[in-house]
Amino acid sequence: MAGTATPATALLDKSKTPHRVHSYDHDPRAESFGDEAVTALAELVGVEAAQIFKTLVVKLDTGKLAVAVLPVPNKLSLKAAAAALGASKAVMADRAEAERSSGYVFGGISPLGQRKKLPTVIDASALDWDRILCSAGRRGLEIELAPTDLAQLSGAVTAQITAG
Repeated sequence: MAGTATPATALLDKSKTPHRVHSYDHDPRAESFGDEAVTALAELVGVEAAQIFKTLVVKLDTGKLAVAVLPVPNKLSLKAAAAALGASKAVMADRAEAERSSGYVFGGISPLGQRKKLPTVIDASALDWDRILCSAGRRGLEIELAPTDLAQLSGAVTAQITAG
């Protein structure tokens, strides 16, 4: 696909990881980038909302940033994410800090190909699917891949990190 190269897709191509890239028209007025992706892609790609994952950057009580990847419809349990990453507490990272660290724009942060590789946790529900979608590093661009490939390439652990 022309014009879809990002550090995330470059990493997938270089590692020869099977994947598909899906694009949709991003509405700059969208307030929830995850909900926009679900609305645009669930029917088009033939996946459920729970197969479309969002990437959130958190700050651990150790002072380090980390990444949590979870289904768009779910809420992150900061306590569970912190525990999975070996910390006591976590808070959402500042938007500017998340963009600076990842090299991606807010709403388009991919768990792959980040400027600084951060400790990453993927919600265990990802393993219930043979394929999931996550940001390809740009608003309106998603990668479809096996959750095990995402975990391997991002160096992630898997854990139950959703609230409720």
